[in-house]
Order: sequence, then structure tokens, then C-alpha cells
Amino acid sequence: MWWAVAVWIGIYAVFLLFIPFYKKSQWKPAGTFAAFVVAFAVEMFGVPFSMYAVGAVFGAQLPEGILWGHTLQQYIGDAGTWIGVVVSLVGAALVIVGWKAIHENYWSKEEGRGRLVTEGIYAYIRHPQYTGFFLITFGMMLEWATIPLIGLYILLVVLYARLAKREEADMVKEFGQEYEAYRKRTKMFIPGLV
Repeated sequence: MWWAVAVWIGIYAVFLLFIPFYKKSQWKPAGTFAAFVVAFAVEMFGVPFSMYAVGAVFGAQLPEGILWGHTLQQYIGDAGTWIGVVVSLVGAALVIVGWKAIHENYWSKEEGRGRLVTEGIYAYIRHPQYTGFFLITFGMMLEWATIPLIGLYILLVVLYARLAKREEADMVKEFGQEYEAYRKRTKMFIPGLV
């Protein structure tokens, strides 16, 4: 169902529009998110890469649900699909709400109104958009956790965490003690934890 691959990629690629690419360092994490979406779509609607990789290694075709297909179906049934949808929607909401706050209050800096955003969702976490990407992709994996997706998810988290640290260094340069105080009272990705 290659038409479904294209539609799925198009739907999730829209979230990349909520990230400004004014720095070269932002391309690699965004590319990883795009690779995750492409791998997910191809695994789900196209040719399951995991099936061929495992089959080649073990010389046998394993049944669906072991390392490809609806991998968690046998353990949590259809609940995985619905939980995944909810988790992905929460992630999408974080991307959109975070983007809106930053767009209105920081990116408008050229107009002389840019300021450090510390209210709304930013009162709880410093990088809601990246947390949103983590949740969107994790929600997908609750239904379809395959070898390529697990690897790409780990890479996605590492690259966005590194990007967040680079961006925070830039914010310290720009806002100094104000940002340092904000960073001490909020977590990076998960309120109260990380």
C-alpha cells in the first residue's frame, strides 16, 4: 500500500513545519524524525524490513508480531493502538502549543518584542516541542515497535537532547542569569523528572 506510505509520511512531516531551521544543528534531529516516520510508514504499509533482516539472519520466516507488524498486539491487544494514538496526540499538542508560544513571544524578535518564554507549557518544561516529537514517535511504537524504529527512536532522543543542550547554551548567552534561573526551576523534557 505505497499510497498509504506517502500519506503517512505527509501527515507526520507536517510537524517539521513547527521547527525553525535557522541553525545547521537543527537539520540532523529533524532528519532523524523524518527517517523515523519514513521507516514506520514503510514497515507498516510497505515492505517490513525487519522481516527480511531477521529472516536473513536466522534463515526462517518468523510470524508477524515477533519483530515486525503489530508487535505488541499479542501482549496488550488493541489497547496499544489506542494508547499510542492518545500519546501521539498529546505529543502533537505539545509541538503546536510550544511552537505557538515561541512564535508569538521569541521568534518575533526582529520586531523588537522577543523575550524569554517561561509561562504556559514552558513553566513546566523547557523543550515541549522536542518532548512532543518524543511522544509522537513513542506513540507510533506502541503499536508497531520494530528493529529499525527502536534504533531510530534512540537516535532521535539522543540527537534532540544534544540539540536542546546547544540551544540552551545559546539562551544563556542571550538571556544570561534570567535563563539560568529559569533552567534551575524547570526540567528539560518531563516535568519533575528530566
